[in-house]
Amino acid sequence: MGAIRRLIIGAPLATDQAIHQRLTKVKALAVFSSDALSSTSYATEAILLVLIGVGAGALGVSWPIALGITALLIIVGASYYQTIHAYPNGGGAYIVAKDNLGIYPGLVAAASLLIDYILTVAVSVSAGTAALASAIPEFSNFRVPFALVIIAFITIMNLRGVKESGTFFSIPTYAFVLGIFVMVGFGIIRILTGNIPAPLEEQVVVHDLSNASSGLTLFIILRAFAAGCTALTGIEAISNGIPAFRRPESKNAGQTLVVMVALLSSMFVGITLLANYFPIHVEHHMETTVLSQIAGEVFGDGSLMFYYIQFSTLLILSLAANTAFADFPRLASLISNDRYLPRQLRNFGDRLVYSNGIVALSIIAGILVIIFDAREHNLLPLYAVGVFISFTLSQSGMVIHWLKERKHEGFKPTKTWYFHLALNSFGAFCTLIVGIVLLVTKFTEGAWLVMVSIPVLISMFLAIHNHYNEVAKSLTLDGIKRGRFVPPSMKRNHIPMVVLMNSLNRCSLQALEYALSVSDTVRVCVVSVDPSDIERLRQKFREVHMDDTLIDVVESPYREVGSPLIDYLHSVDEKSALKIPTMVVLPEFVVSKWWHRYLHNGTSVAIREALYHDQIARGKGRPVISVPYRIGDTLYQPDMVIMPPPPSFDSAKLEPVVVADDGEDEIVTDTSQPAIEEVKPE
Repeated sequence: MGAIRRLIIGAPLATDQAIHQRLTKVKALAVFSSDALSSTSYATEAILLVLIGVGAGALGVSWPIALGITALLIIVGASYYQTIHAYPNGGGAYIVAKDNLGIYPGLVAAASLLIDYILTVAVSVSAGTAALASAIPEFSNFRVPFALVIIAFITIMNLRGVKESGTFFSIPTYAFVLGIFVMVGFGIIRILTGNIPAPLEEQVVVHDLSNASSGLTLFIILRAFAAGCTALTGIEAISNGIPAFRRPESKNAGQTLVVMVALLSSMFVGITLLANYFPIHVEHHMETTVLSQIAGEVFGDGSLMFYYIQFSTLLILSLAANTAFADFPRLASLISNDRYLPRQLRNFGDRLVYSNGIVALSIIAGILVIIFDAREHNLLPLYAVGVFISFTLSQSGMVIHWLKERKHEGFKPTKTWYFHLALNSFGAFCTLIVGIVLLVTKFTEGAWLVMVSIPVLISMFLAIHNHYNEVAKSLTLDGIKRGRFVPPSMKRNHIPMVVLMNSLNRCSLQALEYALSVSDTVRVCVVSVDPSDIERLRQKFREVHMDDTLIDVVESPYREVGSPLIDYLHSVDEKSALKIPTMVVLPEFVVSKWWHRYLHNGTSVAIREALYHDQIARGKGRPVISVPYRIGDTLYQPDMVIMPPPPSFDSAKLEPVVVADDGEDEIVTDTSQPAIEEVKPE
């Protein structure tokens, strides 16, 4: 399995290589802007599908609507440019809303963005399959399997690392941009020279609102405007992923955002312009996309450029999901750091990416693709609602951010400050109005699912946060009397014992007290990923008057636990005069609910697997002692406890062992006595 894993995602990268995995502006534009740029392929179509319900004559109104959306795009883009420089560590709407509006608005922004990123994958991949079906109609029956294959491919590429995936995804992104600009350029030339086909039968293109069909009401216009605002999805991605840029991060991210807004605006306006002058057929559930029809009219059906546009659209739409794969794991890690999502989501994988977040996103998006039959029109009503909620909260948060500056000593408002305040205020107002329109117009079409999903996600956030707070409170060293007590009645031996921990708390301290009461040859093993954690651990040892010289630090440059631990245990075995396997003492704690066990790291799994494979290689096992601690237990006082006598090897129990995760690990069994076990295969 290891060889297959290495073949698929590559060899592990050392932690000190993280700085070299950052993106240039050229690659970052492809990674973080593919979602926004690809939306031009269906944003115009979304507008026309609303207007066609009034009559073909109303299609011409798409032009002023597109100009209005472009203006909103520039406003929102300028606002996020300010966010990039105000919050250079990334996080976007979640961090801005949390810091300025409070934790609950921050969680609303987080939930909205997570939903948006999931839908981004489903919509983008589904739109990609639609583009392929437009070029090859026979392919229509295989949309779902093909969409799932694309998701799997993008997942693998992202697991290989940001730098490698950025290099690969740059090609289709720039190929699509080039193709659209060539198509728009040729189309405008044909319009200026009068070389355009006659309109379709009974299709009258209208460029004046006053001449539109009598059924064209303000509500219809607003509905079409809201539908076209799908072109704005993804412009917040750069503000979320600032740490992925090369230094200077904020400057490079800001410049990339400006280029993205310029490209997105010109492409969207150009496609909408061509849709007004070239005859196209618009209807719901059509197999041939508007972009495909425009390409056919400009270049001719079956021409080389026609197929170039089709397949570059297929690639950009399919790979636009990469923006979500770049931002979803980063956002999830930030939320996880605040203890509102499982801790597994904050960890780097082998290739210095948030692997758990990438895999989680692919699974959820794949389920949506299956449910909605890989048809983007079924998903679009759910798409833009969440992102405009996050836009509004982000803009509102920035308004509070500027107002907070007034409270700083010596602050004097400047023209620049007033401009920033006005821009974010106007942006917040515009995005709020659009968000309300989106919600009202698309509520019955499926947007209600988003409005239900957001409070459900927030409830999940709060439940997870409450659990972590309960664990932290239960494991804190507060109230523990200083000094260690080893019962004098206990006869200790010379058996080498190693206590595994990476944080000192009630759970790990109890395990250490037990080991010291049994043996006078005890070491504490800490597998180090972050050097700062070691210094905090030593400080805690000194606070409770424990000997910090017991600590042995094992470096793990590739962020794994198993291999460094096994090497360390072998070295202890060799140094032991008894020439017997070193005992491993594992602190564990008992959780009260079944779902709590999924909120902690799988460190135990890695350790047990490593010990098992070591047992196979050496032909002999290693005794493992698990010392349980029940969450909420107030009976344990390390300086007063009378430890039970150690069980004999003859009466050893076989119990699953779960290792402490930051001293806060889950447990899957409820035992009252320390248990010695031989490591067995899972």
